Amino acid sequence: MADSFYDEIEIEDMTYDETLQIYHYPCPCGDRFEISIGDLREGEDVGVCPSCSLMIKVIYDMDTLPKEEREDPEEEAPKEEIVKPVAVAV
Repeated sequence: MADSFYDEIEIEDMTYDETLQIYHYPCPCGDRFEISIGDLREGEDVGVCPSCSLMIKVIYDMDTLPKEEREDPEEEAPKEEIVKPVAVAV
């Protein structure tokens, strides 16, 4: 991919959509550049506009990204398996 960016944008200047987990920034075409939090966590730094060919380079520090949320806090620690005896007819 060519490193031909429309602009370099600080992540602080972008808007974070917590529901969609994407950062976005207005594009001159009227749409907006987007990059997902997952892409940023993987080291990706290119925001793309879905309506035109423009791209931006996102300037950010990995430590300042929103913390990754777990869907079920119970899943963090493995549960202890309980084995119950089963009656068997002979």
